[in-house]
Amino acid sequence: MTELGRDSGAISGVAQRLLAGVPAGRGPAPVHLWNPPHCGVIDMRIARDGTWSYMGSPIGRLAMVKLFATILRKDVDGYVLVTPVERVGITVEDAPFLAVELAEEAGGRLFIRTTVDDVVEVGAEHPLRFETAADGGLKPYVHIRGDLWALASRALTQELVARGGVETVDGADMFGVRSGAVFFAAARAADIGFSA
Repeated sequence: MTELGRDSGAISGVAQRLLAGVPAGRGPAPVHLWNPPHCGVIDMRIARDGTWSYMGSPIGRLAMVKLFATILRKDVDGYVLVTPVERVGITVEDAPFLAVELAEEAGGRLFIRTTVDDVVEVGAEHPLRFETAADGGLKPYVHIRGDLWALASRALTQELVARGGVETVDGADMFGVRSGAVFFAAARAADIGFSA
């Protein structure tokens, strides 16, 4: 259910709190190994706020959403749910997951949890990227697995911005967020009113 194993030495202290209450599971299916025939598109949608719906009705059972999340993949032609015998397209409004909680370990390592209880350590394997929102603000995303990303919730975005700072990258002062040894540049500091 998480990218970080419960017995992993990487999980301790504050980051362990993110896993509290998350039932142990078998994790995502090996969808990258499956290449079944495409069987069309179904009326399933993942909204920008992380809500999954089927035929216009929200899927109210979190266990069902988590199950679907384990068989989700992004192909060249869009998002699909994949089993060993079939592959069906679904609609994703922005990102398939919503990042909602942040914890910090010693050394400034950041861990993020999604609404479907994936927990990842922000770093080289799970980078942050930033896009510009329609209103000019920052939209942070964190890589979860494969080509699947989680959009940061509004509250998590505010927390990331509050933790951000200015560092020089390739001779330019950039505002961004650091997790451990890795700095993720978001924007030129001067463009968003920050100074070194």
